[in-house]
Amino acid sequence: MLVFQDDGGGMDPEGVRQCMSLGFSTKKSKTTIGQYGNGFKTSTMRLGADAIVFTRAIRENNVTLSIGLLSYTFLRRTMKDDIVVPMLDFVVQDGQIAPLVYGSQGDWDSSLKIILDWSPFSSKEELLQQFEDMDSHGTKVLIYNLWMNDDGLLELDFDDDDEDILLRDQGQNSGASTKVQKEIIQQHISHRLRFSLRAYSSILYLKKFENFQIILRGKPVEQINIANELKFKKVVTYKPQVAYDSQVVSVRVDIGFAKEAPVLGIFGINVYHKNRLIMPFWKVLQEASSRGRSVIGVLEANFIEPAHDKQDFERTPLFIRLETKLKQIIVDYWKEKCHLIGYQPIDPKLRSQYKAALKDSGGPGVKIRHEASTAQKTGGHLSNLLPQTYDDEAAFRLTANRAGSALHSSGQGSMDSAGLEEDLVDIGSLGVLDPNCNEKLSEENLVLFTRREDLRQRDTQLKQTIGELEHELEETRRKCSQLAAELQLRRSQQQHYM
Repeated sequence: MLVFQDDGGGMDPEGVRQCMSLGFSTKKSKTTIGQYGNGFKTSTMRLGADAIVFTRAIRENNVTLSIGLLSYTFLRRTMKDDIVVPMLDFVVQDGQIAPLVYGSQGDWDSSLKIILDWSPFSSKEELLQQFEDMDSHGTKVLIYNLWMNDDGLLELDFDDDDEDILLRDQGQNSGASTKVQKEIIQQHISHRLRFSLRAYSSILYLKKFENFQIILRGKPVEQINIANELKFKKVVTYKPQVAYDSQVVSVRVDIGFAKEAPVLGIFGINVYHKNRLIMPFWKVLQEASSRGRSVIGVLEANFIEPAHDKQDFERTPLFIRLETKLKQIIVDYWKEKCHLIGYQPIDPKLRSQYKAALKDSGGPGVKIRHEASTAQKTGGHLSNLLPQTYDDEAAFRLTANRAGSALHSSGQGSMDSAGLEEDLVDIGSLGVLDPNCNEKLSEENLVLFTRREDLRQRDTQLKQTIGELEHELEETRRKCSQLAAELQLRRSQQQHYM
């Protein structure tokens, strides 16, 4: 059984009927998600055969309790021609719970019988007990008779991680070539979101929420902003032409390299709609091309319509123009900054200057080793080591100046909305990797990432040890207080006898 519970406003009897009716929706706002009125029904039925809803609401000082059953098992076994959703309502008056009859008493009694026959609860009292752990308002959804796979096992895995819910057997193939790479990829959000509810929930919303929290299996979900995880980040402004008579739309695109670059080729654009993730790590460019390697982007595209399942966008001309523009943004960013993660510059002139700068400075590997030694001594975060190697383009220009030449930089300005055409450059000449640079970077980064995971595990163990010691300290204090009280009592008794 799955239980989803919130402490929101709850639903009154009319609201819960609208929620459990197919195709009903009042959401016509341009600023909220939800439109077609099928999300609750299709999502619950995808997880299990049956769902029962408990909701408590306060409307104009009226406190109501409502229960609704959406049961595929009931409909199938009773061979119903229509979708029947039994509902029960109660009203709280003077602290007493009384039935609230909207139709006839016979209909109310019939709904109660169906719910007791086809739900995990066998009496009206057991149903009402589900409201006892709610506050003054909120909703609880129980999904049961969860679906099985072909092997007769639950599709959802609750055993491998006590703080997560996983899709069974979905996280095995990571596409890594080495054991170390496999371990790093398996911990990366782009891989884990495919099968981990905690990972997916952590990036589900773009903006940091202050009055909202997701708690999964007793532990809060830590929200992650992918844009904050990028290095050598650049902000690009895109102004699509939505309609001839509409206002100008301005879209911010955060683009940069993954912090694991260039060891791992993780890349893709994360597209949000009205603050909710629609397309995670969308591979705008083909994987066969070197350009765009390790480039990750984030944007909120409210000007295009998502598909009904909220997992894709409708393939409209506006979406196709966005796709074309994102390709251009990635290619331009790659041309400008690929040398910062160890690739040779695309421009032949910059490439020769880059080689001269590396030769003059003794190569990037020397500085990386120095930074690694410094980080180990100071206990710094090793995952941030590579950005310090080439702090920014300005620092790289200083190195090139010492070699007698200056690198040309296009700056951090925004791209305009023109130039939607694909940059037709010979792919064979793009992203030529400096073998010595890449080998040293890869070797050092593998060591750094492995050590980072060790430090994380050590930090978790230390926190657990601290918690256990604090518990022991509290127990010791309690015992000392008891002994002190007993000692004081005995002293008082001795003085009394004397």
